[in-house]
Amino acid sequence: MKHLTILLTLFSFGLIFPGCKAMDTITKVGTTAGVATGTISSQQADSINKTSSAAGKAMEKLTPENEYYIGRAVAATLLQTNKPYDNAALNQYLNLLGQTLAAASDKPETFGGYHFLAMNTDEINAFAAPGGLILVSRGLLRCCKNEDALAAVLAHEVGHVQAEHAINAIKKSRLTSVFTTLAMETGKNLAGEQVAQLTTALEGSITDITSTLVNSGYARKFETEADANAITILKRVGYNPTGLKDMLTEMGSRIKDHKSGFAKTHPDPQDRIKDIAPLLQGYGPVEAPKSRQERFQKAMNGV
Repeated sequence: MKHLTILLTLFSFGLIFPGCKAMDTITKVGTTAGVATGTISSQQADSINKTSSAAGKAMEKLTPENEYYIGRAVAATLLQTNKPYDNAALNQYLNLLGQTLAAASDKPETFGGYHFLAMNTDEINAFAAPGGLILVSRGLLRCCKNEDALAAVLAHEVGHVQAEHAINAIKKSRLTSVFTTLAMETGKNLAGEQVAQLTTALEGSITDITSTLVNSGYARKFETEADANAITILKRVGYNPTGLKDMLTEMGSRIKDHKSGFAKTHPDPQDRIKDIAPLLQGYGPVEAPKSRQERFQKAMNGV
């Protein structure tokens, strides 16, 4: 108990003086004094110093492992409502295309890798869960007339993962609770109450993200950023970024209900087209090679 009390006191200093290095310095001063006065042993001081350093790093950012496990739970939650589309050939095609695009992004690797899956729903929608788990509806796939347009959809979702938009949806107070609980020495030493606090905080994080994706959507600046990221990725891979404009135009013509679903959680397609116009200068209409169009039509058959 004395060990824990000292540790919490040192964490308090760390919160007053934020930053990993500041926390390390303050903690070491405190533990050195504790050893000198006989309050704690040298072994306890070493343990506190290691824990403080780990906590300082954890408070700076979620780890790739954290993102993966939160993202997997978010995707599982979304798939309870939108069932997977049982089409192995299509999903293989989406993964080949999507992983090629992800490799050209500014975040080419995640802890569990990028995975793409079609959802069996007519609603026009797509979700990018943390860690690179990306879901695309059949309704949105139908808005794509060629592979360049489909690549634009997938690149946009990769753009959200790259910018960690879903993680930003988690309330800061909840992350603080997660980090503080994880920082309690090691997982094996967590008491039942602390495990319960951690579980509640993690469940709340998943709720924060799914609620943002399904109900409120990202801020327009995040959608604009994801579109810009998508255009950069498309150019790097060799697709015509005008495919994004074509897809948005088709999407706008298909959306009839502007108060629910995708239309409720995303900016108007015409506004997005205006935002990306400067980035498409120099690019003409999409002229897909015959072989590319044939493989696209083959994969999309029946969608």
